[in-house]
Amino acid sequence: MGSAKNKSNASRKARIEEMRRAERARERRNRILTIVASAVVVTGLVVGGVVLIRSQSDDTDTAADATTKGKFVTGKDGVRTWEGTLGRTHVSKSVKYSSEPPVGGDHNQAWMNCNGDVYTKELKNEHAVHSLEHGAVWVTYTSKASKADIEALAAKVKQTPYTLMSPDEKQKDPIMLSAWGHQRSVTSAKDPNVGKFFETYVQGKQTPEPGAACTGGLSE
Repeated sequence: MGSAKNKSNASRKARIEEMRRAERARERRNRILTIVASAVVVTGLVVGGVVLIRSQSDDTDTAADATTKGKFVTGKDGVRTWEGTLGRTHVSKSVKYSSEPPVGGDHNQAWMNCNGDVYTKELKNEHAVHSLEHGAVWVTYTSKASKADIEALAAKVKQTPYTLMSPDEKQKDPIMLSAWGHQRSVTSAKDPNVGKFFETYVQGKQTPEPGAACTGGLSE
């Protein structure tokens, strides 16, 4: 009897010890899994933070308009026409254009109102280019343009839907006219080429999106 009882106690102790070893093993596995899971979470947060910082940084970068290729060719009428391709992708970044003012290319999804709108401050090219895509003519001038010419051109723009006007000190000539894919300089508001350019290019054949709105966009 004593021997059987001793064997039973030994067996029970062995089972208990085995259960304890199994429990300790489970605890070790759980601790390892917890540590690994925590490391994964921390790594995810770090990577996510880096991606977020990079994405925010990208929004302020200037991107080359890689989809625009070609060059200007000047016709006998003095109009410079872009021969090649002009990008039309909506982007959130600033764009480095091939000309100033630009005549097309990738642009912001928001356009400048161009229903005869006259702006007194320089515009962001990315918004004005979108207006050109809608068939607008963009009149720009520098401080070298006379006050009389600026006032006369402003009066003409205000009377003409699908046009807009703004200063641009970065352009090479005092007064310039731009449409999608086309551009020219004029000597003054009285230059007959002003009227010809408006007649040809306001909602002209060059318009990528004829009839698109020139209202409901951005204003100064």
